[in-house]
Amino acid sequence: MSTNLRIALRFLTARKRSMLMSLAGIIFGVGFFIVTQAQTSGFEQFFIKVILGTNGAIRIEDKIQATTFTLAAAGHDPDASKFEVETDRTGRKYIAGVEDPGLIIEALRRFRNVAGASTVLEGSVIADSSFKNDSAKVYGIKLEDHLAVSDLAEQVARGHGSLDDFRTTPQGLLVGKVLADRLLLSVGDSLILQAGTEQRRYRVSAIYVTGVSDIDKVRIYMHLGEARSLLKKATGASFIQVSLFDRDRAPQDAVQLEEILRHGAKSWQEREVSWLNAFKALQVSAALTVSTIILISGLGMFNTLAMLVIEKTKEIAILRSMGYSRRDISQIFLWLGAIVLGIGTVGGWILGFAVTYGVSKWPIHITGIFTAETFQVYWSINHYLIATLCAAVVVMTAAVIPARRAARLEPGDIIRGTSQ
Repeated sequence: MSTNLRIALRFLTARKRSMLMSLAGIIFGVGFFIVTQAQTSGFEQFFIKVILGTNGAIRIEDKIQATTFTLAAAGHDPDASKFEVETDRTGRKYIAGVEDPGLIIEALRRFRNVAGASTVLEGSVIADSSFKNDSAKVYGIKLEDHLAVSDLAEQVARGHGSLDDFRTTPQGLLVGKVLADRLLLSVGDSLILQAGTEQRRYRVSAIYVTGVSDIDKVRIYMHLGEARSLLKKATGASFIQVSLFDRDRAPQDAVQLEEILRHGAKSWQEREVSWLNAFKALQVSAALTVSTIILISGLGMFNTLAMLVIEKTKEIAILRSMGYSRRDISQIFLWLGAIVLGIGTVGGWILGFAVTYGVSKWPIHITGIFTAETFQVYWSINHYLIATLCAAVVVMTAAVIPARRAARLEPGDIIRGTSQ
C-alpha cells in the first residue's frame, strides 16, 4: 500500500459521519439507477418480444407500382439480384396486397437472415356467439408456416385448448382471450362469422393470449383455405409475415427486400416507432431523476472534502515540509474520492442486483398495451457501467477541486496564517 493511500485512509476517518452520508448516497444512487434502468428496459424488451412473436420482424405488403425498373440477375446469389429503380421512393404508388405470395416466399428463403415466412390473408368479420356479437378480424394462415414466424404455440399454451385440435379441424378457430371473454366463449363453443353476405359456423379450437389487448380483442386465426372461402379471395394475400435470425437488422433488410421484391416492407422498428420512442423517453427520464441522488451525494462529498482541507492544513504543512510535493498532496485527496467511489459503486451494484431480483419476483397484474403478471426486468451489464460512469464523474469532480486547493497550500503561508 502506498504512503499516499495510507494517509488518505487516515483522513477518511476524520469526518466519519459526513463521509458515511456521502457514501450512502452514492450506494443508493447507483443501486436505484440500476433498478430503474432494468425495469424500463425490461418492459421495453417484453413489449418487443410480444410484438415480434405476434406480428413478426418484417411485413411484406402492398405491391409497388413503379413506372420504370429493370431486373439484373447475376448467378444464384440472392444478394446479386437487384432492381434498378428509377422512380423516387416518395412518389411510389402501391397496389394493396400481395398478388403471388408463393413466389415472394420462395425468394425470401434465399436470404440468409430470413428465418421463416408466413402467408396471411386478413379480413373484417362480425363474430356472433350465442350471447352477443362483436366486430373482429380473421387471419387466414398455414399453421406450420405461422408457427415459424410467431409465438403462437406459446400464446395458445397461456390460454386454453390446443393446437392439435386446430390442426385436425378445418372449421377450427383460434380466438383471442379478450374477444373470447367479451363473447362469453369457451373452447369447443360454436361461433358464427359473417363476412359481407357470407355467414358460416365455426368451432373454437383454442383461446390464445398474446398479452396485447388490442390484438387479443379482435384477432381470430383460421386455416388459410377456409379464410379464402369465407372472404371470397381465391388468390393472393394481405401480407407476408417474416421472422429474422437477427432482429436488429430488420430496417436494413426491409429496405433491401423492398427494392428486390417490389413490395412494401416494414420493419418492426418502423411499425412500433412511437412506442419505442416512448420507452426511450422513460429510460432517460428515470436516469435523470435517479441521478440527482448521486449529484446531491457528490455535492455533500465536495463540502466534506473542502472542510477536511481546512481542518488538515497543519497536517498538510507538515507533509510539505517533509518533502511531499503538490502532486502527492493532490493524490491524497483524489484517493479519498476514489475510495468512496469504489465502495459506493460496489455497494450500489449489490443493492441494485438484490432489488432488481426482488422486483422481478414481485407479482403484479398489468393490462394495457400488454399484459404482465410480474415486473419485467432486463439484465444488462451496461446499466452497471453507466451507473458507475455517472458516479465516477460526480465523485471525482467533487474530489478534484478540494485536491487542487490542498495542493496549493504552502507550509510558510500556513505557519503565518495567510493560506487561502
